[in-house]
Amino acid sequence: MAYALEPFESIGLDESMLELLISQHTSQALPELSRLWCYYRNSLAAATASGGSAGAPAQAAGLPNRLKSPASTSDGQTTREVVVENDIAWRIHTLVDYMFPQPPRLISTASDPQMRSDIEFILQSIIDANGGASLWHNAALFGSVYGWVDFLVNTHNLHAVNRQKLASSSQGDRSGEAPSKPLAALVAELVRPNVVIETVEAPRAVALVNRTDYRKLDAYVLHYRQFINDVQRAGWLSRLARGIGGIPSTGAQRATIEVTEVYSDSHYQRYENQVLVDERANRLGRLPIVHVQNLPQPLRWEGLSDVEPLIPLQDELNTRLSDRASRVTMQSFRMWLGKGIDGFLDRPVGPGQMWFTDNLDAAIEAFGGDADSPSERAHIEELREAMDKASGVTPAAAGHIRAKVGNLSSENALRISLMGTIAKTKRKRITYGAGISTLCELILHALDVHNIFRTQPSDRHVDVTWSDPLPPDESRRIHDALDKAQLGVPLEVLRAELGYPDTDIPNAA
Repeated sequence: MAYALEPFESIGLDESMLELLISQHTSQALPELSRLWCYYRNSLAAATASGGSAGAPAQAAGLPNRLKSPASTSDGQTTREVVVENDIAWRIHTLVDYMFPQPPRLISTASDPQMRSDIEFILQSIIDANGGASLWHNAALFGSVYGWVDFLVNTHNLHAVNRQKLASSSQGDRSGEAPSKPLAALVAELVRPNVVIETVEAPRAVALVNRTDYRKLDAYVLHYRQFINDVQRAGWLSRLARGIGGIPSTGAQRATIEVTEVYSDSHYQRYENQVLVDERANRLGRLPIVHVQNLPQPLRWEGLSDVEPLIPLQDELNTRLSDRASRVTMQSFRMWLGKGIDGFLDRPVGPGQMWFTDNLDAAIEAFGGDADSPSERAHIEELREAMDKASGVTPAAAGHIRAKVGNLSSENALRISLMGTIAKTKRKRITYGAGISTLCELILHALDVHNIFRTQPSDRHVDVTWSDPLPPDESRRIHDALDKAQLGVPLEVLRAELGYPDTDIPNAA
């Protein structure tokens, strides 16, 4: 079947262009993205019947050939020692924890106080319905691994919202009584299930970047395989191959379909196995996509990954750890060389054992035993320090302290020791904060277009307030809040910074 892309031809997206974009993404981008995820996840090989692993973890792919190829002795025993220590995942998790120790607070900049309160309540309700803190954590994780992440706002079902109920709530009933629920609470109740915020990971996203502005998209394509509730029977050749590989073959597996979704400013299409199954106009008049770079990369749509610069260092670290394991295995046991003694192999070496021989040149020499290797130890430590510098995350940032951090008697001393992690977190919060603000503006725009919650463009801007990644002193926070109050900072802002709920926010009760 062929793609029916007539609505997108005005932006240069025809069937040949779409197939080219998907082909380049599959052959060039996917292998690189898969490598980034494998080095972060370091997934184990398939389990064996005995409970072990059929092979080495994913990062073993970066080891040199001398460690990956088996080496056999005369009795067929393999002597290679492979050690894989994942020093990437805990650094990524630490960056995510510092990015979002708590969900950021969304503060509307609308001029009307009631409008500000309604906007903040509606946005927070929609975000909570889509995962709340988990939504931000997933986005930060995907961004750190792949270099960028996208938010897809699905508002296809907003047309089903009961607008009559909204109108009656905003105007009150004919008897003149006040509405039973505040407008913001009713909007949130009706909209929550109909606004879906999807975190789009890089492996299934294909962007058609504008030819003159790399920051603008002409179209956005999602291409992936999706499991369906059906059984796919395997052919005899597939069953034979699985049987030869030692994998039990049942002749059946869960079926999948190839899904392609195309978005533009004016249209949306969904294909399943290249068959058009859904098509509709885009009422928003803009792409429902919010792009977030993990770290800015000039003149590129993609951002910078936190995993990529660590891969060469991780390979070198795993190589040296494997070499050290081989050395320890060879030298941690005492071995003896017997010269000129008959029957030396028939009697094990042990306490109280005696040998006799008429050979005056006979001797028993001991060798082996683990010996210190300062250069090897120093090299491994230098590799770990290099990963600290490249990632900006030290073991102290993750709480791995071995009583060698000095006298951290004040909050400032702790911040100095974690300066690299905090600086990187602030850099990332610039791009993520702009993305979250744009996401909120897009949601409000969608509600306005569907005549659910009317706002002006000037009312849709939202400031993102971040919490401190380090636990501050409580008495110091209260003292700072009092100083801010004397400077005229609004009370609701101070209460939010201190973590107290705002009693003026409407609720659905």
